[in-house]
Amino acid sequence: MTHASEVAVCILGAGPVGATLAATLAAAGLPTAVVDAAPLPPMELQDFDGRAYAIALTSKRLLDAAGVWERLPEPPCPMEAIRVADGRPGEPASPLSLQFHAAEVSDEPFGYMVEARSLRVALNARLPVTPNLRVFAPATATVERRPEGATVRLSTGEVLTARLVVAAEGRNSPLRRQAGIRTAVLDYRQIGMVGAFAHEKPHRNIALEQFLPNGPFAQLPLSGPGGFGTAAFPHASAFVWADRTAIAKRMLVLDDAAFGHELARRLGDHLGKIRPIGRRWSYPLSALHVERWTDTRLALIGDAAHGVHPIAGQGLNLGFRDVAALAEEVVAAWNAGEDPGAAPVLARYQARRRPDTLLMLSGMHALERLFGNDIAPVRWARRLGIAAVDRIPPLKRAFARQAMGLGPGMTGLLAGQRLQRAG
Repeated sequence: MTHASEVAVCILGAGPVGATLAATLAAAGLPTAVVDAAPLPPMELQDFDGRAYAIALTSKRLLDAAGVWERLPEPPCPMEAIRVADGRPGEPASPLSLQFHAAEVSDEPFGYMVEARSLRVALNARLPVTPNLRVFAPATATVERRPEGATVRLSTGEVLTARLVVAAEGRNSPLRRQAGIRTAVLDYRQIGMVGAFAHEKPHRNIALEQFLPNGPFAQLPLSGPGGFGTAAFPHASAFVWADRTAIAKRMLVLDDAAFGHELARRLGDHLGKIRPIGRRWSYPLSALHVERWTDTRLALIGDAAHGVHPIAGQGLNLGFRDVAALAEEVVAAWNAGEDPGAAPVLARYQARRRPDTLLMLSGMHALERLFGNDIAPVRWARRLGIAAVDRIPPLKRAFARQAMGLGPGMTGLLAGQRLQRAG
């Protein structure tokens, strides 16, 4: 007989969302395990690969509470302002734009641009040294869930028993399928392209959201010069570019010079000359919604629970909001001497996350439909609408606070509060 080790929570998937939940729960004193098929060795900072995350202010607070933020090997770039404009490729952006300045609503920035490699290094440095946390990577798991608890059998031969299992394996979550949780998927018939470019002029920590007929284009400031600075191109930004599938496929096979030309047609000339750096990444765009977030001894988080259009860069931040809500409910139950995987605990988690996610899903879908066309009357109406919001301070502040993740009555981890340990 193999002796089973007991944990309160076992998380499958050590991506940014799953790993952050593991660190958060363990920091609050819960015996926790995290399992991932990929190895998670201590990493040196690898070559820049073009990927970066837009981390909202509230998500930064969560990462700080989890002990991850302080371990970032490179300083992240604060986003101090956001410019929103409507345009068409190859034409100047509409002068009827919307300018958000973080200083108008907070003494902190909207958020931070963190290179993917930096966040991975920080997570990999944090997990092995966190008390109460066991990391199994590389390893795969077979999970049996019953009303009285869950058994997790690892490919390493070890066996864990857990009060709760968390699915953080991404959109194609095997645990979600095993639980028979149905999903609704909306195909946008677009491809999202992600990467970075170096440029002549400074970005001044300003992000650009450019709404184009075939999909949005975002320029997001990166810290520099780092490994990509040169005398001619001393600054860098990330881009998130959504376009129709056929167009995107043509763009992705272009050489760097031609691809840079297409970037410039959508970006404009405010950053001077540009050149692509790092790799290009791409993925088909679709919205995903689950019929329920929980099952017996199971909770879904991150991409296993939802998928939204990247039109406002909120996908990862939604996952971090899942982490905060689930961690707060589980830790409160644990500290009260209750079962952290019991149905009432999971019901409270779902009740907190379902409305927020549905609102974000519908909001991103409405934005995509409103801005994803080139019908002249609609184009002029939305440009006038953007300009009107810019002239209504209360509405403008409300949008700015939403970009930061600062909803009404914000408390707990997303407000910068640490979870209390039992005893």
